[in-house]
Amino acid sequence: MKYNVIDLFSGCGGISKGFELANFEILGGVDFNQEAIDTFNLNFPEANGICTDMLTIKDDDIPFMFNLLSEVDVVVGGPPCQGFSSANRWKKDDDDPRNKLFYEFIRFVRLLKPKYVVIENVRGILTKDKGYACDRIYSVLEAEGYHVESEVLDASMYGTPQKRFRAFFLASRLDMPMLTFDKFKPQELVAVKEAIGELYDLEKTAMSGRDEFKLLTKPKTKYQKYLRAKDSIITSHDVRYPAEIQQQRISHVPQGGNWKNIPGELFPSERTNRHSSAYKRLNENDLSVTIDTGNAHSNYFHPVFNRIPTVREAARLQSFPDSFKFSGSRTSQYRQVGNAVPPLLAKAIADVILEALKNGEK
Repeated sequence: MKYNVIDLFSGCGGISKGFELANFEILGGVDFNQEAIDTFNLNFPEANGICTDMLTIKDDDIPFMFNLLSEVDVVVGGPPCQGFSSANRWKKDDDDPRNKLFYEFIRFVRLLKPKYVVIENVRGILTKDKGYACDRIYSVLEAEGYHVESEVLDASMYGTPQKRFRAFFLASRLDMPMLTFDKFKPQELVAVKEAIGELYDLEKTAMSGRDEFKLLTKPKTKYQKYLRAKDSIITSHDVRYPAEIQQQRISHVPQGGNWKNIPGELFPSERTNRHSSAYKRLNENDLSVTIDTGNAHSNYFHPVFNRIPTVREAARLQSFPDSFKFSGSRTSQYRQVGNAVPPLLAKAIADVILEALKNGEK
């Protein structure tokens, strides 16, 4: 028997992919972005990905949305929590329109009563307003009958080749074994070249506008074996170079360098207040910077070529395997990748929950 999971605010399905890797059954996902849900349904054909505003979903509809025939084991998601502020103590948090979606998430939890709940958010949520937002999330989940633990996790510690920090709340139903972060098992670090180096040989052919490419070499490392699709096909690897002036600028930047390495005469005006991430070139032998949602606006560049990473390269740096296909426009695909929780980070969470679920049956 497989344990099941429902993914709210699912995006393209980064968390769901991690749970699938841990052998969970993905019942479905909900998101407001149609292209993200198209990607979700493309990769989880047995699940039910729904594009809708959660505010419009009626209580009685929820069991039918996911064809529920039994208890829900896990509900995961990244609901926005911007409205939790000590400055608003004079009014109820659920009166703040910015919190409506968070309380919609809690409504699903209240109705489904899953054994475990996972909430993902920006790492600053734990310290915002001296911990006020964190405390409110604790109190809301505790009122629903859960024990709550929270921690900031770095994706690079769990097999993802990038520095990426996210806050996670793990809520355990009181009749289930309690989830704790000391159960997490860090893994060996994976560098940028291990993730995207085997795509270098595709550079010229990938500029031709083709949709698919096949890797002819065999994977050399454990991470490359994980990434490879069974047929070694690569998609979403549309190589595009920026304007000539951009190429000139980045050509002066060594691996790990940034805008400071670029001659001043290549900029229209002198500036000394640029952020260190501006014109950042990735270092093959180090972790990637955090993958963002940008396309033309991305600040980080390929370690070897004078361009930004392709969607597939960004996806590999996010630990999406090549078998995970992206739908929608190129801009939308970049956004889907950048907004996602890295699947291998999600798998680390899923592995801990799986152990707890099995212990709960003893």
